[in-house]
Amino acid sequence: MHAPGIWGILIVAVVVVLLFGRGKIAGLMGEVASGIKSFQKGMRDEDKPAPQINTASTVDPVAQPEKKDA
Repeated sequence: MHAPGIWGILIVAVVVVLLFGRGKIAGLMGEVASGIKSFQKGMRDEDKPAPQINTASTVDPVAQPEKKDA
């Protein structure tokens, strides 16, 4: 089996443009690009560590209450 020549590639390209039109192909490429960008953004966000939530209260439960002198 041989590789397609320049004429075969041109005929396929013309058929694709006739079937889908330039606008649909451009729109499809734009959607593919936005999908790639959102995937890359998701991968960057996944690399960042999640922010730590401080659940410790400000009151020390072990501390002894102060005694007042009467």
